[in-house]
Amino acid sequence: MLRLLGEVAADGNGRPVDLGPAKQRLVLAALAADAGRVVPADRLAVRVWGEDVPRRARATLHSYISRLRQALDGVDDVLIERRPSGYALISDSVDLQRFRALRAEAASQGDDVRAERLLTEALQLWRGEALTGVEGEWAEDERARLERERLTARRDLVDVRLRLGQGEQLVVELAALATEHPLDEHVADQYMRALHQAGRTADALEHYRVVRQRLVEELGADPGTALQELHRRLLAADPDLAATSAARVVPRQLPAAPAPFVGRDDELDRLGHKERISVIAGAGGIGKTWLALHWAHRHAAHFPDGQLFVDLRGFSPDNAPMEPAVAVRGFLGALGVDPSQIPADPHACSALFRSLIAERRMVVVLDNAVDTAHVSPLLPGSELCKVVVTSRNRLTGLVTGHGAHHVPLNVLSDVEAHGLVRDRLGAARTSAEHGAVDRLVALCGGFPLALTIVAAHAQTRPQLPLSALADELHDLGLSALEDEDSTASLPSVLSWSYHALTPEEANAFGLLGAAPGPDISVHAAASLLGLPVKATRTLLRGLEQASLISQDARGRFGMHDLVRRYAAEIGGELPEDALRRLVDFHLHTAYACDRVLLPFRPPVELDPPAPGTHVQPPVERAAALLWFTAEHECVLALQQATAERGWHLSTWRIAWTLNTFVQVSLLHRDWLTVWEAASEAAEHLDDPMTRVLALQYLGLAHASLGRTGEGIGHLQQALSLAAEHDDAQQGHIHRALSRACEQQGDDVVAMEHARQALHFYRALGDPVWKAIGLNCYGWDLAKFGRLDEARQHCREALELFRQWVPSPEQANTLDSLGFIELGAGNHEESIAYYRQSLALYRELGNRLGIADPLEGLGKAYAASGRPDRAREAWQEAVELFTQFGREQDARRMREHIEVLDRAGLTN
Repeated sequence: MLRLLGEVAADGNGRPVDLGPAKQRLVLAALAADAGRVVPADRLAVRVWGEDVPRRARATLHSYISRLRQALDGVDDVLIERRPSGYALISDSVDLQRFRALRAEAASQGDDVRAERLLTEALQLWRGEALTGVEGEWAEDERARLERERLTARRDLVDVRLRLGQGEQLVVELAALATEHPLDEHVADQYMRALHQAGRTADALEHYRVVRQRLVEELGADPGTALQELHRRLLAADPDLAATSAARVVPRQLPAAPAPFVGRDDELDRLGHKERISVIAGAGGIGKTWLALHWAHRHAAHFPDGQLFVDLRGFSPDNAPMEPAVAVRGFLGALGVDPSQIPADPHACSALFRSLIAERRMVVVLDNAVDTAHVSPLLPGSELCKVVVTSRNRLTGLVTGHGAHHVPLNVLSDVEAHGLVRDRLGAARTSAEHGAVDRLVALCGGFPLALTIVAAHAQTRPQLPLSALADELHDLGLSALEDEDSTASLPSVLSWSYHALTPEEANAFGLLGAAPGPDISVHAAASLLGLPVKATRTLLRGLEQASLISQDARGRFGMHDLVRRYAAEIGGELPEDALRRLVDFHLHTAYACDRVLLPFRPPVELDPPAPGTHVQPPVERAAALLWFTAEHECVLALQQATAERGWHLSTWRIAWTLNTFVQVSLLHRDWLTVWEAASEAAEHLDDPMTRVLALQYLGLAHASLGRTGEGIGHLQQALSLAAEHDDAQQGHIHRALSRACEQQGDDVVAMEHARQALHFYRALGDPVWKAIGLNCYGWDLAKFGRLDEARQHCREALELFRQWVPSPEQANTLDSLGFIELGAGNHEESIAYYRQSLALYRELGNRLGIADPLEGLGKAYAASGRPDRAREAWQEAVELFTQFGREQDARRMREHIEVLDRAGLTN
């Protein structure tokens, strides 16, 4: 392969070729840039020397070409031919040719998924600035032209990915590009579309305002027609702006492939075997994740339906391993399933996941698993998918029970370790000090992470001899890794890297290591450090360059488990002021998000955030859900930290701010966990209403998990306490008791609680809560056959709801009216209400609410003599109930269908 897209280089038989001095390499570049075409000798001379060509240029060219032919003798498919008018380089293995061919093929594709893979492969050929290592006027001009081609390819790839609905993943990249090219309207267009797809339409409109103002101020012109049209469509909420491939999301979750990657040829071959599941097992820091990602990226073309990746955190020093159910929910989200529509039951989640990927060719990487039980719920049932699992344990249960292929991983060989250092530091530097490289490799013991940190340190101190670095590393000492089978000391390497940090970076490193949660956003890190966001980004970049932290596709920063453990030891206990800022960032942002998700919920008071906190209030519902999805694990960890510190009010307030999200997302176990902590914290607070709310939500959480008796007990305690202090809260508790008693099968008591809830809601004077109470009581009246009263209550509720924006509560009321009219024998009216309820649920994207009206609609169709329509409704209900894990309800729908079939009423 001849390489122009980066340093001018050539490979022969897997080894770099010595191409000689810079002028000689320039001759090769000048020929390779026009591979397959004759370059006249005069033109070649001008490319090499500029317009002032020396007298003996032709003779010198002949000498250079002769030496190049000798150097390239071992490179297959490369030939330099002498033609009557000049020279021609004949080769099909020039990276520039390959880059252009891939771009052309992508442009001819009608399939965006295929075009994305082609453009990604094309851009991966670039290893830096084109024609690095050669100088001259032609080289500079050619370099600039090739950079324009690269930029165009990047823009084409962004356009394709936006059409595929990947805008949320592109926001960080395009934000940087928009800053770099503030007047580029095409970049502005892409950035606005990405923001819109990420649910940040308001930010997209604000960016248009900024771009327009700059264009007017600096160029005296308004944005072009295309950008103005996009602005108009965003304002109009044009549905056609949705991604063209939204119906079938193709997830691209793999983090960036490690570069460079050396060795592991045997392991890569073993991963390529036909076994559906492969387990990479080895010590911490041995390179398991690197190997998995390198293999997955190399073979991505074989899995056109996407890639899924999750870090299961099986060996995190301060966090419990991720529950498989949480990982499955993440996969379902990546596959396009709305969070509110994901089943509550873990088994149903796994079943839905397997159903969604049953016919897809995908690669699934499960990183840092503890044992077989940790990954079993995440295994696809399809033979089309490839699963790669990494673990410090052997996972023999996965091998014996699921036929997994075991791929053990040990330290790098001496040759591979030298290759890693050479690729990071360059052949010239390592060849000049090969003895020092030998010592560095020996001291690192073949551990890839240790070698990478050493190389990064050497890269940042190019003036220091490698022998001096080896002396420093030797003096600091290498004992043993904390893993029992270790043969080198990674902690010592980390300490050595730590001592090379600036004081500001070292302080940030220690605080990040001690911060609760699996990862951290830039704004949260800025709050933790008490610094401006810009200064925080600079520190994070420095730690990233030192290989101490990494940034994922969402723009969040995390640490390797061993690095985090070391950082926590260095930083010690998190200082109170830093923890207070971090808690306030999450608490105040979560509170703002909750107010967007449920604006009519009675608010609570918060203290002002501590100075230095960077709160991120959302602009709309989608942004609030995105923030919660990214941060809720960090918020859970922070609640635990506040409980350990005895910050009881913060512990309670965090539970309050998470309440709506965990309900909407069906995170019932998280719901119970946060309110158990909040209930204990409330015992230490003087305000009795904190105890009331804690008992109320604790009761609801227990009921959601099927522990109805225990839930009702907590709710009764909440009701007794509320009666002594606050009449308003009694309505909410009575409504909760109504639903819990109905779940328990006690409809008489349920209706009485619904009546009491309505009584208190009427006294509140709030039309929304009054409407909710009317529908709740109307539903219970209808179940007892008191249809006229029920109709009156539900119609009054519907009129109140119609004064507000469409909501699930309004759709629920329409469902109640459908049930009432069905019971009254008014089948057409019943059908009309049920259809309105379904239409509203569908408009809101609430698949969880659709199933129940479908049952009633089927009954109304059957009663009106339309059995085929009834069968259609019940069949859809079967599918939805099955996905949500409500097997008993699904069985009841099948029984309805069987009755029709036995009667011969359907075709």
